[in-house]
Amino acid sequence: MPKEKVVKQPKTSVNLAKVIELKEKMRHKGKPKFKPPSRAVIVEELPTDKVHQKIHEAARQLLLQLEEGEPPVIYIPQRGGDNIIYDEDSDLLLLGEGKSARALLSLATSSDMARTMRVLELIHTLLEKDIHATKREIFYNDVNLFKDQINSDKIIDDIPPLLNTTRDSTHIVASAKGMAIGRLVIRDSGDTIDLTKLGSGGWSITPFLDKIEIVESDAEFILVVEKDAALIRLSEAKWWNQYPCIIITGKGSADIATRSFLRKIVKTLKIPAFALMDSDPYGSYIYSVYLRGSKRLSYESPFLATPELKLLGVLSRDLDKYKIPKECWLKMTDKDIKRAKEMLKEPFVQKNEEWANDLKLMIELKRKAEIQALSSHGFEYLTETYLPQKLSTGDWI
Repeated sequence: MPKEKVVKQPKTSVNLAKVIELKEKMRHKGKPKFKPPSRAVIVEELPTDKVHQKIHEAARQLLLQLEEGEPPVIYIPQRGGDNIIYDEDSDLLLLGEGKSARALLSLATSSDMARTMRVLELIHTLLEKDIHATKREIFYNDVNLFKDQINSDKIIDDIPPLLNTTRDSTHIVASAKGMAIGRLVIRDSGDTIDLTKLGSGGWSITPFLDKIEIVESDAEFILVVEKDAALIRLSEAKWWNQYPCIIITGKGSADIATRSFLRKIVKTLKIPAFALMDSDPYGSYIYSVYLRGSKRLSYESPFLATPELKLLGVLSRDLDKYKIPKECWLKMTDKDIKRAKEMLKEPFVQKNEEWANDLKLMIELKRKAEIQALSSHGFEYLTETYLPQKLSTGDWI
């Protein structure tokens, strides 16, 4: 694969001094080598032959147990909340070393054991044929055994840490839903794509990111928006022409491909990234998943999380600062308040005083608002006033 080439960022006529200052800090700071704590499970991206070999080793271990008259059992890393570690040094959520036994001859675990072996068999087939499959396709390969896709999905998430590798390395992919548009040229399976020349729709982020090469970019920053409605507004304005940027959306809760793509371009281009989320606990949670990783896939946090991502808005304090009419506010439900309080208990939130204060303000006022509430000041308010002011003043968390 050709070496990735990135062009230098041009000067811009708009006020991005704070953004450029942050970019220079990122470029000169450098990133220390990731040193995981000894109590964490760390996976790595592996070539097909290595994963193939690990599956054979797991099968041999089970066969050896049978030959020695022992009940066959495998030990699966526990992915529950009690086994999740927040590592301050890496600023990531990681999977702890706790494991649970999955035995074939146990009433409690025999079904999961059978499903685990079946998924391993299907992965083995994918690797031998050098093809990929979606989670949905895995389910349909043995509906009678899996019963419900939730069962096969659980096993699919269990297997990568069992084999000490990433999901991508098993050739099972989740359907991608994210979009990207703006100042970026990529090469996708040999085809060169300029993300400024895709009309108003943007490029659908592919789950096959190993086939994506970043060719060049003159973006000064990346903007991650929670919903595609915000991307549509920015796209129609061709906002990246005035504010050189790349815009990404995961259309709500971000999928693996979108998170991985964001991490890839931040790491390659070494430019700041900002998040535009709804002013509610769920928006704050989505931001946290981009930032630190998810608990469900904590073993892959080093490959999916972007600790450099800043929360640009919509902040709780912005509702008063930008005079959002009260009729555009939404009342927080008991569930919202519970989620906000749970967020405040997270160590990575407690570590960020500004973030914690904004959540406390949200709880105190019992109010939330969507990004679209900004349009109460006019359809162009987001693109012509709100975002320019936030970026020019450095008003982010």
